[in-house]
Amino acid sequence: MMHELVQHYYGKHIQRTQDLKVQSCCTPGNVPPWIKPLVANIHPKVMERFYGCGLTCPPLVEGCRVLDLGCGAGRDAYLLAQLVGPHGEVIGVDMTEEQLAVAEAHRHWHAERFGFANVRFLKGYIEHLDDLGLEPGSFDVIVSNCVVNLSCDKPAVLAGVKRLLKEGGEFYFSDVYADRRVPESMRTDPVLYGECLGGALYWNDFLRMAQAAGFPDPRLVEDRPITITEPGVAACVGTAVRFFSATYRLFHVPDLESDGEDYGQAVIYHGTIPHHRDGLVFDKHFHFPTGKTVPVCGNTWRILKASRLAPHFTFIGDFTRHYGIFAGCGKSMPFTDQRTGEVQCGCS
Repeated sequence: MMHELVQHYYGKHIQRTQDLKVQSCCTPGNVPPWIKPLVANIHPKVMERFYGCGLTCPPLVEGCRVLDLGCGAGRDAYLLAQLVGPHGEVIGVDMTEEQLAVAEAHRHWHAERFGFANVRFLKGYIEHLDDLGLEPGSFDVIVSNCVVNLSCDKPAVLAGVKRLLKEGGEFYFSDVYADRRVPESMRTDPVLYGECLGGALYWNDFLRMAQAAGFPDPRLVEDRPITITEPGVAACVGTAVRFFSATYRLFHVPDLESDGEDYGQAVIYHGTIPHHRDGLVFDKHFHFPTGKTVPVCGNTWRILKASRLAPHFTFIGDFTRHYGIFAGCGKSMPFTDQRTGEVQCGCS
């Protein structure tokens, strides 16, 4: 039923970005200067059907094979096509024929504009990625922009992503989350569901879901609250639930632990990733200024070492000594600290 609801909403009811009742899409101020010329290369008919809530452009994707889940009319696919270049490939997947028709209608136009053709689109459900004939372990990066919340089987989406990612690959995606579990009355409201609110996951349920799918250490990149100004939607939502647009990174890296543990390791970023000469923001916790030795937890060391980012770092240390939980990783010892007499809280 939800598939049909979403297909109808985005195929018939919503024809332009302006038709959305909740404007959670990224604003021009969120777009880095080096991205703006790439956005300007995208056809206006594609741009006017963009319904994302973030900027799903992870660094260093040149030559990568990228899958865009819920690609819609193709805005992100055509943006990423320019970043992966002629030796990379972008595949977009969507279930809504009207959206895919717009994406397909402008494929040749974009190929001429870019000087190469490296994009194709598939019709299908993101819960059933196995049905699309895509080879397991064949993608460097998978992205999604405000679509997972619309899925009726989110664990299946994450499981499919895990199967399709190469070892060291990542799922970089923006979506809508709630500060608590969304009430049944909101989950079944067709407008709230179509507007990406009814299907929003409680953030802590998402973390558990990601860990169960084989992504032990989800990394939050950025987030911002969603302000609902449309009176009808605001009345339905009320003040009980707060919604946020957030971007996460999930890495397919073996041996990650559920928490950030301290092994005395550090990394040095070389400043060699394009458009990130002075430093690299990895997530909300780790920022790597160029040339500075930055202590990191074991998980971050392993992720960087296994990913496409590895050649741009120097890695210091190994796993021979353990010093407990890594400071600032969101956890603390739950026992009384004899040095201070204070009870430590494990959910800080």
